[in-house]
Amino acid sequence: MRHTTRTAVMLGAALGLTAAVGSASAVPTAAPPTARAAAVRQAKPPVLVDCLWHAKVRPGDFILACGDGNSRLVSLHWDSWGSKSARATGVNVVNDCDPYCAAGAFHPYAVVVKLDRPQPWKKNPQVRHYSRMTLTYLGDRPEQFGRVVTYPLWN
Repeated sequence: MRHTTRTAVMLGAALGLTAAVGSASAVPTAAPPTARAAAVRQAKPPVLVDCLWHAKVRPGDFILACGDGNSRLVSLHWDSWGSKSARATGVNVVNDCDPYCAAGAFHPYAVVVKLDRPQPWKKNPQVRHYSRMTLTYLGDRPEQFGRVVTYPLWN
């Protein structure tokens, strides 16, 4: 009797395990993201990546010369920040490096900043970042700069 009971218990456990495994394999895998979920991800505006590889949206300032900090944007006021471009007004503070950068003086220049060419960010390809910045000087500008200066942005 003892042998029969043990056999029945083992057989029941085996059938239960088979049913559980069979049920688990019958469960469908996670469905691919819906078109709406993909659209929500796409709808997130691009970011501006700073010198420390931080993603920023509508930053108030931005360092252009990461190595020495001799050119930076300050007092940025964003008119737009969209999926294809962003636009701000602000001030480009530039070191004249006269007689050399450590002894130079910083000078402010009014600019319009345009960001565009969003691309997937190499650090996080699900995030898009602006890959180009164009500065348009509204009045005075550094002697060595043109009225419009375009920079490729790191990614």
